[in-house]
Parts: sequence; C-alpha cells; structure tokens
Amino acid sequence: MQMQRFDGYGVLITGAGQGIGAATARRFGEEGARVLVTDLDAGHAEKTAAAIPGALPLVCDARDGAAVEAAVAYAVREFGSLDVVVNNAYSCTPDAARFEDQDDESWNRDLEGSLTSAFRVCRAALPHLEAAGGRGAIVNVGSVNAEVDFGNHAYSAAKAGLASLTRTLAGNAAPRGVRVNVVEPGTIRTGGWAGREDDLAYLAGVYPLGRVGEPEDIAAAIAFLASRDASWITGTTLRVDGGILAVNAPFRGARSDG
Repeated sequence: MQMQRFDGYGVLITGAGQGIGAATARRFGEEGARVLVTDLDAGHAEKTAAAIPGALPLVCDARDGAAVEAAVAYAVREFGSLDVVVNNAYSCTPDAARFEDQDDESWNRDLEGSLTSAFRVCRAALPHLEAAGGRGAIVNVGSVNAEVDFGNHAYSAAKAGLASLTRTLAGNAAPRGVRVNVVEPGTIRTGGWAGREDDLAYLAGVYPLGRVGEPEDIAAAIAFLASRDASWITGTTLRVDGGILAVNAPFRGARSDG
C-alpha cells in the first residue's frame, strides 16, 4: 500500500500536464495530497488531473507574474493551504550552429521559462508555505546540464541559475520553516523523445546503471524531498542521473576493452 505522507497537503506543480510533472502529480495524489496541475496546455492539464482523485487543472503560464499569483491564490482557496510547490516548467531551445549566432530571443526565452518562472512561483508561494506549520517545501526540477556540458547554452545556464537560487532561497526560507531543494535529472523517457527509440537505446549504454530514467524515478525523488522524511534537508542538490555525473561509462568501457 502506498504511504500517505501528504494527507491534507495542498500541492502546486508547474508544467504538470505530461512527463515528469504529470508523474509527480500522480505520486503526490497517490500519497494523499490535493494537487493543482498547472500547465500551458489546457488539454494536458485536464487529462492529468482527471486521473488523480481530488486534483484540479489550471492553465498557467509560469512566465506571467499575474498568472502565477492567481494560481497560488486559487490553490490556497481550493485546498485551504499551500504546503508544497514543485517548479517543473521549463524552456529548452536548440542551440544555433555557432555560439555567436545565438539570438537574444531564444536566450531570454529559456531563462524566462526555466529560471525566472521558478523565481516568480517561489515569490508568490513563500508566504503561504511559511504558514504551513513546518510542512512548507519547494522542490525545483533542475538538470544535469547545470553541472557539465550536454549542450543547450541558455537552458544549461538557466538550470545552473536555478541550482544557485535553490541554495540562496534555502538560506532565506529556513528561519521561516520552509525547505528548498533541487532535483537534477539525467535523460528521462518523456514525450519529447517520441520516435527516437534508437537514440534512447544508445544513451542507455552511456549511463552506468544501464538505462535512461523514467518520469517516476524523478517523481519519487521529488516526493521524498517534499516529505517529512527529508525534514533536515534543505539547500541540497539531489542528482537523479543513473550515475552519469559520477562515472565516465564510455571511458571505463574503452579501458576494459583495451
């Protein structure tokens, strides 16, 4: 039987219509939370929320400060409290062929979608998380791109900024009884990889644990950091990456073949 660590909790998740966000919404719902499933796409939000008892869908552009304020107010009004926020919304624009051809528009789009959006959500939610009686938690969804070069200049810079924001906000929020942590996923099998099974099969061989991640792997880590099981953890970066940042699997393979 699934643990009920979030009975009575109100949870807001951005970018929750599919992929990691949807899996996270399901995980919180399974553990007793009321979940506000926010997404840019109304259909995705509604589909995800419909499968989770007590969940509500809401169209919200996390890049829009007014929309974020309205979403937080809606969650508090409908659930009676806001105890957990998960910042999962992001933007990732393909790099230009040459760095000097990267334009301001794509750079700003990724920073807005992956970093500034999280800042806006945290800013709106923090007073309510403080009022949650020690249950308040923010979990940001970062990326291994924040740590080493996997491409995508703007996205990677934004995720590195998100890791830094996590640490500075953790220090600010700790005296207010709110914990702030970040999960950094590696390659996750989401809809963005549809039709690219050969690429995923190749990448599975690069990861030390022999597979790419599933959305549920990240959802489990997020739920842990949001729960009382992690009550003495704040300002930390939890890498959920199949070991790719710790072990150079291709290099080790080359050595063993030599």
